[in-house]
Amino acid sequence: MKLPIEGGCQCEAVRYKITSEPVVVYACHCTTCQTQSGSAFGLAARFQIEHFELTRGELSSFHFPGTQTHSFTNSFCPYCGTRIRHVHSRFPNLVSLKPGTLDDTSWLTPTFHVYTRSAQPWMTIPSSVPSFETMPEDRSLFGGKQA
Repeated sequence: MKLPIEGGCQCEAVRYKITSEPVVVYACHCTTCQTQSGSAFGLAARFQIEHFELTRGELSSFHFPGTQTHSFTNSFCPYCGTRIRHVHSRFPNLVSLKPGTLDDTSWLTPTFHVYTRSAQPWMTIPSSVPSFETMPEDRSLFGGKQA
């Protein structure tokens, strides 16, 4: 990966750059991520929020309540609807980028998988990669201190 890394939405109305390596890249197999991504899992690359910069366009956002203890602010292109990022209320200093929006995705490899109890039955997770049936107790795996 060569910094800065850049990406954007499908219609290219929104462009961004990232000026640091990710804190973590992980795959989430929860049913919410499956619905949001329209796929078998959601992939997230977390970065310190100060290293995320919009270089073109604006993002629209909506608030998703998650659970009683946390919520998400989800941001997307107002024209094509491509989800770009979300910010978790427990980790307000981090941005979870939807890494499929990166111009170069060749370097992406999940560090671990969560909510594998909801994984599609045909999904094979490499045995060399840590996986958790639910959310691991050690939240430091996600790259930050909880707020």
